[in-house]
Amino acid sequence: MIVGAAGHIDHGKSALVRALTGVDTDRLKEEKARGISIDLGFAYLPRPDGATLGFVDVPGHERFVRNMLAGASGIDFVLLVVAADDGPMPQTREHLAIVDMLGVSRGAVALTKVDLVDDDRRLEAEIEVAALLSGTRLDGAAVVPVSTVTGEGIASLLALLDAARAETPERPAAGRFRMSIDRSFTLPGAGTVVTGAVRDGVVRVGDAVVVSPQGLEARVRAIHAQNQPAEEGRPGERCALNLVGPGVTKDAMSRGDVVQAAELHAPTDRLDVELTLLSTEPRPLVAWSPARLHHGAAEIAARVVPIDGDAIPPGATARAQLVLDRPLAAIALDRFVLRDVGGARTIAGGRILDLRGPSRRRRSPERTAQLEALAHDDHGHALAALLAAPPQAVDLDAFARDRNAPAGEMAAVVARLGLVRLPAGRGRTVAVAGEAWRAFAASVAETLAAYHADNPDLQGMGAERLRLAAEPRLPAPAFLAALAALQRAGAVAVEGAWTRLPGHVVRLAPVDDELWEAIAPRLAGDLRFRPPRVRDLGAELGESEADVRRVLKLVGRLGRVDEIAHDHFFLRETTAEMVDVAETAAADDPAGVLTAARFRDRLDNGRKVAIQILEFFDRHGVTIRRGDERRINRRRRDLFRRKDVTEQSEA
Repeated sequence: MIVGAAGHIDHGKSALVRALTGVDTDRLKEEKARGISIDLGFAYLPRPDGATLGFVDVPGHERFVRNMLAGASGIDFVLLVVAADDGPMPQTREHLAIVDMLGVSRGAVALTKVDLVDDDRRLEAEIEVAALLSGTRLDGAAVVPVSTVTGEGIASLLALLDAARAETPERPAAGRFRMSIDRSFTLPGAGTVVTGAVRDGVVRVGDAVVVSPQGLEARVRAIHAQNQPAEEGRPGERCALNLVGPGVTKDAMSRGDVVQAAELHAPTDRLDVELTLLSTEPRPLVAWSPARLHHGAAEIAARVVPIDGDAIPPGATARAQLVLDRPLAAIALDRFVLRDVGGARTIAGGRILDLRGPSRRRRSPERTAQLEALAHDDHGHALAALLAAPPQAVDLDAFARDRNAPAGEMAAVVARLGLVRLPAGRGRTVAVAGEAWRAFAASVAETLAAYHADNPDLQGMGAERLRLAAEPRLPAPAFLAALAALQRAGAVAVEGAWTRLPGHVVRLAPVDDELWEAIAPRLAGDLRFRPPRVRDLGAELGESEADVRRVLKLVGRLGRVDEIAHDHFFLRETTAEMVDVAETAAADDPAGVLTAARFRDRLDNGRKVAIQILEFFDRHGVTIRRGDERRINRRRRDLFRRKDVTEQSEA
């Protein structure tokens, strides 16, 4: 069990920890000279049954509350230290508010310096403490009078801590490993060492880890857990990890960074949260209010954007978005504290709902439903509610990662909810509820049938148009994955950019088909980059220009040819090939510029035709032109490739 000793400056926290453990937690020279704790202090007390009590002594001075916050995350039990002669003081109240907002519900009060007061003052101090705790998570907590001078109450306090330790359930080791760093230093003969309290999962000697948010890869060479050499570190233990790897140095990591499993590395700079503004605040939080976010051992400048209304009044609990100055490594449902921008006082606290908050439409009904779903602590309940809210599709891998949900638990949830899993490429899986999936499949079939009835001469419907027409309206990546699943099941047929029902086949009239069969070879082969124009084809085939043009227009609607310039048609395969040529030509230029001369030379089709092709690319966004310079638009480079929906969803 990890015990956090908190309270006002000079109320005897360090002396009390020393009396309990025999360890002086004031390790810094300045701390000993000034007689106050500036940074975190740590002590360990082995117990007769082989267990170890870990103590975190946090600074009480208002200037060092941010250091207190770094130590308060990850504690199991708070020991609130209040001097009997002073009673509760400003930092007592602030520390209590902090541990309350961090969700620490187990603790006791050590009423120190009782040797300096008489019985009446002792009783009065106990009444003050009871009033202080009223309405907080520590309401009704035991108050133990102690004196580090006479030894009174030390044995009783230790017995209380032992009893609390015996009642402390072992933290589940499910989920992937993560630990917030509160110290980073170098040990001779060992190298770089980081310390902190293990939040989730298990870390073992030899494990590969990532230091986030910077993404520094490392390996765990050795572990000390609860001040003892160990082969593994588990949740609820304070650990020192000896890290090795390229770039791993003391200065490469700092307080607030997180050592974690590589799968969790997905830092964010925008959080949607549920927070409570302290009732003692003089004014509400309005849009873009500045604050300091404390999460784990990290401290980051942030801006608060209310979501539930335009402002959050004192004492209210509401949803908001925190826009951070730099990325943060966090997990959904983690708790946090906000302090004022000057670091003078704690103003709010709460928990994270979503690590991927949108920058727009924060208050839309759809977003409100999503946040209500994500507020569930239970992963299964959250996932079910999220799938019932628009857009009714969830990236399962991102959901599990952002909540650090165990793989076994997620598999059981998926099975219990009867979800349809859709491979979405790059190892991702999109989930859709069974009912929503059946509705989507039926809607796609109905939409395509109606489209074919209205457009019997067209090959099929474009993917984006079909996505917007189908219900439920899935986001683009989920839609492509869903359409690919329908294709594999034989419910739809996909040809390039077009989707159709399997029974729908567009056929040219026999006379038109015969003419197309004669035209097609003349657009291919060695002349494919400079194919004959309509008038030349008409003359060569002995057909009227109007008939040749009409057939090529029909075939163009089927996606087989592209009209690059007036009456100048290229096979779709040739268009895709020319995009590749353009990309290669641009890559040969140090600045990535595509010139007409270089493109013409690659195609050997003359300057006029080369420019017409480039202007066609400009119109379709394949190239981006600024002045006389063109560059390839990588987002549109696949526009003319015959890449079906299945391939797109797996890309």
